[in-house]
Amino acid sequence: MSAVAAPVSPMLVRLAAEKATGALLRDHGTLYLVDGRVVHAESPASPGVDVLLTTGGRLPREGWDEAVDRAGAHRAVGRFLVDSGRLHDGELEICHLGAVFDAAFFALSPTSGPTRFRYGVGHWFGTVRPVSAEAVERETVRRRELLDAVWPYASVDTAPVVPRPAAPGQTVGVRQRALLAAADGERTPAELARLLGRPAFHTLLDVRRLAAAGLVETPLDPAPTPPPPPLPALPVADPDIALLRRLRDALEAHL
Repeated sequence: MSAVAAPVSPMLVRLAAEKATGALLRDHGTLYLVDGRVVHAESPASPGVDVLLTTGGRLPREGWDEAVDRAGAHRAVGRFLVDSGRLHDGELEICHLGAVFDAAFFALSPTSGPTRFRYGVGHWFGTVRPVSAEAVERETVRRRELLDAVWPYASVDTAPVVPRPAAPGQTVGVRQRALLAAADGERTPAELARLLGRPAFHTLLDVRRLAAAGLVETPLDPAPTPPPPPLPALPVADPDIALLRRLRDALEAHL
């Protein structure tokens, strides 16, 4: 019988079982739950729904700003975008689910920092399509395994993307060409994702594929820090014979 894998976030699993409502705060992002199901997620490493919609050209920035101004206080921004005719239901659902899984991937990354839950806290975007905690965990694990299967060097995920010359006859797809064109040797994958209006995980995947093909530099792992040289041995002084004799005489005097 195969061993059961440990959960990515034991607290998320417990909150799902409790059918809790609130915000799960971690070092790299936040997951919002309603009745134990994930309804929204955000992370500094991942472009939000606004970037995916506006930078991708599907929604003008002023249309997004109006939705936030008019419906944010009611936690119904997503609903407003549909009711006002700016988006179709299917478009909103697909975009929002993509943003949720993208942000959750980073929010659930390994961390040594504290994990907290604030009961009753909601997000101003509102609920579009709740997702089970099990599905979020399963997808997070799948994405981690996929990245390592493509190119097991996580250093490329946070380093500036530095293009390398293609070999004769070597070609890439349209998406990867656009990524390479935007890579100036200084922008990280997260910055390129925001610039291009793409999910951050998909950008990481493209960068790892390009690195595996030799079209992007893979940073060398830092050399291990050498251990400090051993301290010089202290000279061992000869025992003070006179002192030892005095101690012996004092002990014998009390016997």
